[in-house]
Amino acid sequence: MTALEELTALVSRFEAGQQKDSALWDLLPVTAETNRAAAVLMLFGVLDDVPAESGRQIAPADLDVLLLERAHTLDDHPGQVAFPGGSVDPEDESVVAAALREAVEETGLDAGGVRVLGVIPELGLIRSNFRVTPVLAWWDAPSPVRVVDYAESAQVFRVPVRDLLDPANRVTATISRLGRTYTSPGFTINGVLVWGFTGMVLSGLFDELGWTVPWDRANLHHLDL
Repeated sequence: MTALEELTALVSRFEAGQQKDSALWDLLPVTAETNRAAAVLMLFGVLDDVPAESGRQIAPADLDVLLLERAHTLDDHPGQVAFPGGSVDPEDESVVAAALREAVEETGLDAGGVRVLGVIPELGLIRSNFRVTPVLAWWDAPSPVRVVDYAESAQVFRVPVRDLLDPANRVTATISRLGRTYTSPGFTINGVLVWGFTGMVLSGLFDELGWTVPWDRANLHHLDL
């Protein structure tokens, strides 16, 4: 199957409740406390340098995914790398509409070039009281992206999936708070660390797709926040 077919099949498996045991839903459970709805856009597209040959079989290594780095002046999760997204507002017709709206507001992308494949089951962010729906999408017609508001984002960038899958770029991120140590899968990309919710979701998605390349989980990256 092509990468697009694999992503589409994954959505079908989610809809049928047939996801694999990636432990993602154990790590980020939706509980009674996670009562604010949010949505993020997981937007995959074909790398600009991949030849658009007729009939070419697009593989995972030919893809990139859209991410942003949150402004370092924000009160919540300053400087962290994230998917475009945010709260579901009352005027949003659905979580899909919310994810697309937030992505346009944060990155300036043209939503007309985005094909929504489906949604991933909700994940919980207990600390911030959110239940988050990842919206999986395919970039049929990539458009220029940028930081729309520097008060919200430090940078917007497309990351090659091959770099995310490279074992040399994978770490276990650790942080100690209030006497407890927290860990998450991490990726060292573009001079930044992708960790926390975004690291967990990317790692879990790659596990579900069977794209994960074995990596050294004992390779620790300690955060001092």
